[in-house]
Amino acid sequence: MVIVPRPDGLDPALGSEAPGPPRVIVVDSQPLFLEALAGLLARAPLNAITRTASSSVDALSLVGGHPADLVLCDLRVQPIPFRSFLGSVRELTEAPPVIVLADGEDEDALVDEIDTDVAGLFTKDTQPDQFLDGVRAVLAGHRAIGSNVLSRLIGRLNGPEASTSRTALTQLSPTELDILTMVGAASSVEQIAQARGISQKTVRNHLANIYRKLELRSRTEAMLCAARMGLTGN
Repeated sequence: MVIVPRPDGLDPALGSEAPGPPRVIVVDSQPLFLEALAGLLARAPLNAITRTASSSVDALSLVGGHPADLVLCDLRVQPIPFRSFLGSVRELTEAPPVIVLADGEDEDALVDEIDTDVAGLFTKDTQPDQFLDGVRAVLAGHRAIGSNVLSRLIGRLNGPEASTSRTALTQLSPTELDILTMVGAASSVEQIAQARGISQKTVRNHLANIYRKLELRSRTEAMLCAARMGLTGN
C-alpha cells in the first residue's frame, strides 16, 4: 500500500485522525459483503459507527442526513453511477472523504478512478490489516492506494508509454528534475517551496510543467514515476 501525504505536509503516520469512533457509511449492492465490511469496521481497532446502504440513492440520503467522517463505496454502485455519486457527495457543505472499492476483475476500472479526488482505492480482496491501515490514513487526511491497485498502476506506467516517459525526463529542467525527486520522496508543495526558497505558486507551476512533459495525471503517478526512474533511490 502507498500513502500519499496530506497537502499540509504533516507526517503521514497513522492514528492521527480525530478522536472518537469514526462515523462511516458503507455502500454496496452485495448484502454479504456489506455486512462483512460493516462488521470489520465496527470492531477494534477502528470501532466505527457504521451505516449501510445498498444503492447510491439511499447512500446520498444517508450522507445528506447524517454527519459522516468517511464513505466507502462500490465502484459499480447503482442507480447513480459512481462518478456522479462522488460529485454529489463533493457538493455537500461538509463532504466526507470517499474510498472506492471494486472486485478483482475491475482493477483496470479502479485504476481509472485515480484521476478523481477519491481518498482511497482498494480491491475487495485486500488483506484486512492493510485495508484498515488505509482507512485510518484516509481518516487522518491522507490518500491510500491498495497494493493490488498500485501493482496495476505500475504495470500501466511500465507499458509501451514508459520509454516515452524516460525520453521526456531529459526534457525537464534541473529545477523540475529536483522537484520531481522531492515529490518522489513524498514532500508536500509547502516543503518543496521552503527547501528551494520559492513560492508555493511557483512550485505548482513547475509541477504543471512536469505533468505535461511526462504525460502524468496526478501526484500519485508523479511519485511512482520518480521511483521508477530511480530518482528516489528506492
